[in-house]
Amino acid sequence: MPKDGMIRKPVESAACLNIFVLKLEFILIYISCLEMFSQYAPRLRCRCNLLNKSVSVRCLSDKSSDDDPQKENKVVAEKEYKTPSAGSYHSPWIILKEEVKSITGAFTTGHVTPARNIIPREADILVIGGGLVGNSVAYWLKKRNPKGVNVTIVERDYGYTRASSMLSAGGIRHQFSLQENIQMSMFTTDFIRNIREHLSVLDHEPPDVQFHHQGYMFLANKEQAENLETCVKLQRELGAKIELMSREKISQKFPWVNLEGIEMASYGLQGEGWFDPWLLLKAFRQKNVNNEVTYVKGEVVGFQQTNNPGSHIGSSTDFQTLNNIDIKDEEGNLHQMHFSLVINCAGAWAGGIAEMAGIGSGKDVFSIPLPVEPRKRFVYVIHCPNGPGLEAPLTVDTNGVYFRREGLGGCYICGLSPEEDKEPDISNLDVDYHFFEEKVWPKLAYRYPQFEKIKLKSAWAGYYDYNYVDQNLIIGPHPKFRNFWFANGMSGHGVQQSVAIGRAIGELFYDHEYTSIDLSRFCFDRIMHDEPVMENFIV
Repeated sequence: MPKDGMIRKPVESAACLNIFVLKLEFILIYISCLEMFSQYAPRLRCRCNLLNKSVSVRCLSDKSSDDDPQKENKVVAEKEYKTPSAGSYHSPWIILKEEVKSITGAFTTGHVTPARNIIPREADILVIGGGLVGNSVAYWLKKRNPKGVNVTIVERDYGYTRASSMLSAGGIRHQFSLQENIQMSMFTTDFIRNIREHLSVLDHEPPDVQFHHQGYMFLANKEQAENLETCVKLQRELGAKIELMSREKISQKFPWVNLEGIEMASYGLQGEGWFDPWLLLKAFRQKNVNNEVTYVKGEVVGFQQTNNPGSHIGSSTDFQTLNNIDIKDEEGNLHQMHFSLVINCAGAWAGGIAEMAGIGSGKDVFSIPLPVEPRKRFVYVIHCPNGPGLEAPLTVDTNGVYFRREGLGGCYICGLSPEEDKEPDISNLDVDYHFFEEKVWPKLAYRYPQFEKIKLKSAWAGYYDYNYVDQNLIIGPHPKFRNFWFANGMSGHGVQQSVAIGRAIGELFYDHEYTSIDLSRFCFDRIMHDEPVMENFIV
């Protein structure tokens, strides 16, 4: 038998395979160092062990003497007898490729939660609340300085079962009475139009939030007409495409409206409508994971404070700094995290977070609480095959009852905010169906006669992060806390203002001022000085 060829070739093949296995083990070590892949390392290690065993068997069989072919066959037969059959041979490269594909598969399906809930010991910026506002804040902070700042989001409800963002009607409008609210919603519209430029991630489907551009329509009686005209004038000056409609114009365009008691209406021609908040949240989370934002599943249970040297606790000149936060994980274990800046984006539960930090429980300025509390709102789904057509906007009656289409099957969603002294219990998300029968349906059927014959199909409840002072955003730092910032109190406008709020926080952090939309009037100081900034268009 020739010395070159049949004998050397298997040995060289085994040596190459040995080198490949060595490289594979280096790859394994690298992957094991990545926390998010840690649970897959044992599977790859098992593959490497099987390959090593296979190589050892081949090397023994290849070392047979070329002068004794029967001995070679005997060794091979012996090894085949001692090694159990493992099926057909698979390329190690294909095996590795399949394993890596299984690891990254979670991201291609949109599940962007880290494999392990590892709570870091420190963060530059800690965002409390992983809803739309919190994710927008994290996005804009990382957008300005991707590698220079570490951002961590802590969220206790990863299923978003109680999140205001997910339980809203998803409306977006430019029809407000305050300049800041108009500008924030207009910016969100522009962001959503160009969402693929902002939130696309390589190797993922481009984001789409299913924006329906049907607009909003506010009906007004004689008492409301003058205020409506004033607001529409401001909206137009700021660039919003809003039409002021007379009774005749309403009748021509929307003949299904009962015009009794109606003087005029304002109708959004462009940039208004509704979208799917979950798809926007998913796009933000996917982009944030790509930008190395850390997500932590846990509940904030307390803060640790440090007083400014030389100050007196509770005095008007006292400054305090929050250094550490206590987080309880799923198993009930407590973890302490150190941070430089904390941003309260806890939605309806923001008041409780502020109270943990000592806001509202001290003296002077520290005795003033964050005026944000959860308030429950109901959304009802009705079926009416002969109801308003596809051209129907999200319509708000003079009494606050609203409706809009839901899909193409003759379904609509509707609702109404209860009276101030009849707020429902917030301890659960149970739906009050009597409220629909007694308060919503009669008003709905009166204004839109097609809804006299409907079928109530389902309903759900959600929370407003309700600012009970003036129903407007509270944003920016606490006047005496150096590193506790607010992004709270949107009172039902959080979904449509979330993108602009995140950008504003980013500007305040990097530029120390608002450079796009001036939100200075929405600072906590107005609460201290009892100077509310009222918004007239609250649904």
